[in-house]
Amino acid sequence: MRVLCVAEKPSIAKSITQILSGGQYTTSNSANRYIKNYEFDYPQLGAHFTVTSVVGHLFEYDFGAQYKKWNSCDPFELFDAPVQHTVASDKADVAGNLRRLAPRHQELVIWTDCDREGENIGSEVVKVCRPANPAIRVRRARFSAIIAGQIHRAAQNTVELDMLQAASVEARSIIDLRVGATITRMQTLGLQRLVPQLKDQKLMSYGPCQFPTLGFVVSRYEQVQAFVAETFWFIYLTLTQPDRNNSTEFTWRRGRLFDREMAIALYEYVLEDAMATVTKVTKKNVKKWKPLPLTTVELQKSGSRLLRMAPKKILDVAEKLYQDGFLSYPRTETDIFDPQFDHAALIAKQTVDPAWGAFANGLQQGGYTAPRRGKMDDHAHPPIHPTAHAANLTGDAKRVYEFVARRYLACCSKDAEGFETTVDIVAGGEDFYASGLIVLARNYLDVYPYDKWGDKPIPDFAEGQRFMPTVCELRDGQTSCPNLLTEADLVGLMDKNGIGTDATIAQHIQTIIDREYVIPQKEGSTTYLVPSNLGIGLVEGYSRIGFERSLSKPQLRRETERMMVQVCNGTKTKGEMIDESVEQYKHVFVLARNNFNRIVESVRQYMLGGGAQRPNVDRGDGAPDDDADDDDDDAAGGGGGGR
Repeated sequence: MRVLCVAEKPSIAKSITQILSGGQYTTSNSANRYIKNYEFDYPQLGAHFTVTSVVGHLFEYDFGAQYKKWNSCDPFELFDAPVQHTVASDKADVAGNLRRLAPRHQELVIWTDCDREGENIGSEVVKVCRPANPAIRVRRARFSAIIAGQIHRAAQNTVELDMLQAASVEARSIIDLRVGATITRMQTLGLQRLVPQLKDQKLMSYGPCQFPTLGFVVSRYEQVQAFVAETFWFIYLTLTQPDRNNSTEFTWRRGRLFDREMAIALYEYVLEDAMATVTKVTKKNVKKWKPLPLTTVELQKSGSRLLRMAPKKILDVAEKLYQDGFLSYPRTETDIFDPQFDHAALIAKQTVDPAWGAFANGLQQGGYTAPRRGKMDDHAHPPIHPTAHAANLTGDAKRVYEFVARRYLACCSKDAEGFETTVDIVAGGEDFYASGLIVLARNYLDVYPYDKWGDKPIPDFAEGQRFMPTVCELRDGQTSCPNLLTEADLVGLMDKNGIGTDATIAQHIQTIIDREYVIPQKEGSTTYLVPSNLGIGLVEGYSRIGFERSLSKPQLRRETERMMVQVCNGTKTKGEMIDESVEQYKHVFVLARNNFNRIVESVRQYMLGGGAQRPNVDRGDGAPDDDADDDDDDAAGGGGGGR
């Protein structure tokens, strides 16, 4: 039997070939200079294999030639215009290679990435091969890492291609084309005509993910701009003992008061009877939990915060490490390892590392405990983990690999253990407390320097003990302005609100930067996201219309993502998803067009400097007010649009 194997990328095709062939294979060129065709016998199945690849998606979605020119029709017509699904012009040689190979094989095995996008690319491969060989049998290889065991197992235990997942991606692509092109044309043509400062602006794209992402940035910016500091008061109480260099600071249980007269009255009560009495001493063992297994979103958030790398850059580096066989598949929502997962084999591979090898060896000698179990399981891929030891990496690849390796070893270690003492006192009828910590066993902290947990000594106190505070003062302070968003904050907000997928969030952030709706502003080692005047004007303009579900808010996109899950589960068809989503956007489009003057007024206001000032904005220096915790390239077909 002759088997044609098609991978998603040339590097994956070569890695699969090297593993399955044992290094014994022949190579021939294709019409595409990046794609090779590899042939070898695979005795385990008594088959002759040909392994080749595509380079991502083969097909593109677009409107017909009659809709190409931006003034060829009313933009609203694009909601219902016929959509053509054809091989992209720059992929003709890739498709030609598949058509040439297909007739010589009895079986086609899809080796694309095991996610929705991979299923869709696999379905495109089938669409190209089937006409060239209608009798070809289609199978799917499932794997999560480019390691020998998984690749052989995938080759010998193929499954059906998941056409429901493929259909959900196709539906999303069609929706994004229709919505993106329609609103982008209205927005770009209207603003070019009515706002003089924008007459030479080539493209002001709208995307169903792009604009809610921009909306988060603008919302935080406006919080910073509108912030007015408030003064508060608190009682500051400390004790310095003669035999100790450090003071023990007691925290007022009331925290802080914004009523100055009330604060003064309570402070005077304390001064009248300042002798403090220890009412309770609580001592207990405490733990600092080790981290959960690593997901794509957490890799982007932690990597952005700790490694100071853009989320898209982190994913690109992780993808290359996966292709080189050093990491598992880096696009996963799963933070639970299967109970049968072979941790011992992976830990053993890390024992040779000069930096953390001794720690890995300690895990083998009794330090291992099973990783924590999170709440997410996409039933496709395990959490991100190292699959081999990497000794000669440099630059960003080394930093990302080290983070993933240390995170994995920390997951397999024990929680850090400590002993905490809390002392409660009362002075003048007011309650205060102080806490101390002694770290008893660092455990996972020894390999995971990204978490901090250290000793905080506190003197011995006994219940009933009385003492006169060294300092008892009424102090004031001011509330802190929230920070502008960082990319790590934005990743968390997008994930929380269902904007994009774990694999595409980074691209959406990059898109609003590329469109110059948002400008990164570096302060020290931290990069903050500042909306441009155009970005603010657009978001504010849509907000002024008063949508029930605004184009710059996450509700509409969240609904699309929810329908994708329904298509994957078989409870909704591709056609139903497209129809329902397009109807929602039609309603919003009509409302936006009828009130487009509000968008124009808003953009004019900010472009003329009548709104907030940018970019020399005080980014804020406090905690954020809100929780900051598709291979969707811009769908610009038919003359505009974007995700």
